[in-house]
Amino acid sequence: MEEFLNQLPGLAKDKHQENKKYFAKLKKKPPKNLDYVMEELHEEAFNEIDCLSCANCCKTTGPLFTNADIERIAKHLKLKPQQFIEQYLQVDEDNDHVLQEVPCTFLAADNYCLIYDVRPKACREYPHTDRKKFHQITNLTLKNTAICPAAYKVVEEMKKRIKL
Repeated sequence: MEEFLNQLPGLAKDKHQENKKYFAKLKKKPPKNLDYVMEELHEEAFNEIDCLSCANCCKTTGPLFTNADIERIAKHLKLKPQQFIEQYLQVDEDNDHVLQEVPCTFLAADNYCLIYDVRPKACREYPHTDRKKFHQITNLTLKNTAICPAAYKVVEEMKKRIKL
């Protein structure tokens, strides 16, 4: 896995233009069965790829924290929401709450999440490859192919299965 992770940014960069063109076509005329196919591809990818052997998303990017996330995690940590914000978060250029640093503070050495049961919505849904109306988040997916081996695999398989 480590070797593939090292190659992933380069592989994603090599496929970037091809994927961008593919997604532009997909946005114009998404197939009726797109959500079904994406769910299938997502399941196949995650049957092969174990997040615990990777955790690249947690090591390289930080999720957005919604107000609901902040309330839930703060309660779990027995902190007031404002204490949680001050201790762990910062406001980014888009005025969103994000982690002060990466890798994620809550990532343990064995790649387990220390707050897994209350983790942010963005973490629960990552890499968003099984999301409904997938064609609406293709820009995000392009970014995720350089971070997540499963997202990369889903996009490559998608191009084989859904001919545009």
